[in-house]
Amino acid sequence: MKYPLLAAGFIAMATMAAADTPVLTVYTYDSFVSDWGPGPAVEKAFEETCGCDLQFVGAGDGAALLARVRLEGARTKADVVLGLDTNLTKTARDTGLFAPHGVSADLDLPITWTDDMFLPFDWGYFAFVYKKDAIADVPTNFKQLAASDLKIVIQDPRSSTPGLGLLLWVKEAYGDDAPMIWEGLSDNIITVTKGWSEAYGMFLEGEADMVLSYTTSPAYHLIAESDEGKAAASFSEGHYMQIEVAGKIAVTDQSELADKFLAFMVSDAFQSIIPTTNWMYPAKTPSSGLPKGFETLIIPTKTLLMDEDAVAENHDTALEEWRAALSK
Repeated sequence: MKYPLLAAGFIAMATMAAADTPVLTVYTYDSFVSDWGPGPAVEKAFEETCGCDLQFVGAGDGAALLARVRLEGARTKADVVLGLDTNLTKTARDTGLFAPHGVSADLDLPITWTDDMFLPFDWGYFAFVYKKDAIADVPTNFKQLAASDLKIVIQDPRSSTPGLGLLLWVKEAYGDDAPMIWEGLSDNIITVTKGWSEAYGMFLEGEADMVLSYTTSPAYHLIAESDEGKAAASFSEGHYMQIEVAGKIAVTDQSELADKFLAFMVSDAFQSIIPTTNWMYPAKTPSSGLPKGFETLIIPTKTLLMDEDAVAENHDTALEEWRAALSK
C-alpha cells in the first residue's frame, strides 16, 4: 500500500514544480516555429539558461501576426512578439501595446539602428528566386519580368511581410509609375498566397518559374541540400531590405523574463542559429562568422528601404495600385 502513496507524492511534487516554472509566451510567424525553423533550437538554448518554459505560438505570417496582437489588445497572452519588420513597426508602435526593449548591442546591420522599442534579430533582401536550369533569360529588372512569359507566385501584402515588402519595393523603385509595373506583372502572377511557406512550396513543386523570397534563399539549397541549382535574380533597380524585429508587450506579467529573452536574442547563442534555420543574415554576426555558402549569394547594387513614416504615407496608395492592377 506504500507504493501508490509514494507514486501519488511524486506526481504531486512534479505538478508543483511545473506550476512554479515561469512561462514565457512568444508570438511569432509559422515558419519560425516549424521543425526546420529556428524555434526548436532557440527554445532549447534559452531554456538552458532561463529556468523557464519558453512557448512559441505560431500566428501566420508577419502581417497576420500583428493583426492578431492588435485584435487581442491588452488581453493578449503574448509576452514578446517576434517577427514584425520595419514596414510594420509604426503600426505596432501606434497600438501602445509595446514597451522599450532596454537592450544595448552592437548590431551588424546595413543601417544605423536607433529604435528603442523594437530590436532586430535578422535581416535580408527580397528577391525573386528561380531554378537555373529552367530559365534561359533571367530578368534583371521588373520591366523585363513583366515583359516575359515567366509565371511567378507572390504573397499577399495584407497578411505577409514579403508581400508587403514587394509592394513597397515596387513603389520605392518606381514611384508614380508603380501602377504601370503592376499592370505589366498582373499576367505573370499565377496566384497570391497568404504566406511565404505556401508560395515557396508551389515554386519547389514546379508550379511557378519564380517566387518572391530572399537573396539568401539559395543558401538553404546549397548548404542543406548540396543543390547549386537555385539562384536569386539581381535587379538593377535595387532590392528592398527587410529587417525583422521583436518587441516586448507592455502589459506582460513576465517582464524580467521577457527582458532576458530579448537580451538573449542578440547573443551568439541565438544569432548563430539564424543563418542556417531562418536563412537570413543575423543582426549581430556570431563569433564563428557566416556559414560557408553565404559568400556565393548575390549582393544588391542598391539597397531600397522606406523609413516607417514613409511606409505609413505610401502604404494605402501602394496597396490600392496593387489591388487595381490584379483585379483587371
